[in-house]
Amino acid sequence: MVINGTMMQYFEWFTEADGKHWQRLKEDAKHLHDIGITAVWIPPVFKSVTINDEGYGIYDLYDLGEFDQKGGIRTKYGTKQELLAAIEELHKYNIQVYADVVLNHKGGADETEHFNAIEVAEDDRNKDISEPHEIEGWTKFTFPGRKGKYSDFTWNYHHFSGIDYDKKNDKKGIFRIAEDDKSWADDSAVGNEFGNYDYLMFADIDYGNADVVDEIKKWASWFVKETGVDGFRLDAVKHIHEEFTNDLVCGLREEFGEDFFVVAEYWDQKYGHLKEYLKAHNDDISLFDVSLHYKLSNASKEGNAYDLRPLFDETLMQKKPTSAVTFVDNHDSQPSQALESYVEPWFKPLAYSIILLRKYGYPTVFYGDYYGIKGDNPIEGQQEILDKLIYIRQHYAYGNQTDYLDHANCIGWTRAGDEDHPDGCAVVLTNSEEGFKEMSFGEERAGEVFYDYLGHREDEVTLDENGVGVFPVNAGSVSVWVKK
Repeated sequence: MVINGTMMQYFEWFTEADGKHWQRLKEDAKHLHDIGITAVWIPPVFKSVTINDEGYGIYDLYDLGEFDQKGGIRTKYGTKQELLAAIEELHKYNIQVYADVVLNHKGGADETEHFNAIEVAEDDRNKDISEPHEIEGWTKFTFPGRKGKYSDFTWNYHHFSGIDYDKKNDKKGIFRIAEDDKSWADDSAVGNEFGNYDYLMFADIDYGNADVVDEIKKWASWFVKETGVDGFRLDAVKHIHEEFTNDLVCGLREEFGEDFFVVAEYWDQKYGHLKEYLKAHNDDISLFDVSLHYKLSNASKEGNAYDLRPLFDETLMQKKPTSAVTFVDNHDSQPSQALESYVEPWFKPLAYSIILLRKYGYPTVFYGDYYGIKGDNPIEGQQEILDKLIYIRQHYAYGNQTDYLDHANCIGWTRAGDEDHPDGCAVVLTNSEEGFKEMSFGEERAGEVFYDYLGHREDEVTLDENGVGVFPVNAGSVSVWVKK
């Protein structure tokens, strides 16, 4: 990971389904490098239930847009050739590529099978609401379009633990497969919402099956060699047996080096749950700072009623800084999505100044915040302000951080700078009326003059004989003060 590196999540839910996304990414590589992006998280690259699926309805992990399956050759984002060309171009500009990897389930099976299953309660998956009975489920994956290339492994009901539809009785529900002494993953190995959150959607992959574990590890090795990606974003990990993810990550690091980056999506606001998950992985992976995201979302909705002083309490950024991947929004939290918790546009510049200019956390810029969100209710991107904040991160946000978190509506901090970036910066933001923060850079910097790089304020601030300055900020805004 680069010092002061910045990741971009290079997609939003309504990214055009025109098969040209990899081409756009390739063309954008130089621009991303020029603005200071050092890594991109790309959407799932695999053939899904349809060629226009966002990528989370995984059908075939070995089909990266190469085989005529599920309605065509390309995925929503393009062909395998275009994907590899985009990765190569990004690498040319020293931009790392993290693949979004979906290992919890499979969808779009090729055939049905008959087997015994038990229906469970949707709100408590440990509670059986039927006797074992024969059902007909979509569990057979033969990948006829791929014809065994790369792997001759085919999937059947022995490789899954549950499904959500019985074709025989045309019934939707959650059915635990009652063959091979199957059960859900142990309660302690997955999230505990709904009693046991092993089951999420489609045909749930059974990591208690040794053949499955073997096949997915082989696939992971093949995939990294085939594409040259630098890391994984692991989707929906609270539904996957944590022993398996731990094994997988250890194997990847052994084969591809300790720097192979892994960030897992464990969607939970409670810091305690994230801490436990990290502990199970020896603190050796990163997690998205979901706690901080919800605080930013709440702050944006509550306006000046929100007390900014405890903003960082019980967040990964504060408690496990080296494991924190910070973000403002993503494809799940954007409007109309499953986990909608959108940060209101007025607060975006404040939220991004927090994740980009503070000392801790690996920040992620969301494509939808930068380029805009499409769909029925489009939202404009905030490219201009984000370019400035990423630039400040790259050139000024270094060195020790001194916090001034002593006012419910107006907070600030200074970064002292380091040997290579001696100027540092001062950040001040308010969720209420115009305000200011009196902050110090130390007497050795007395007399230095600062201006607001974001251009929100036209005044200048001169440090007094003690190196203290009074840094103002407009109402509901942020200013970042750098040396003139």
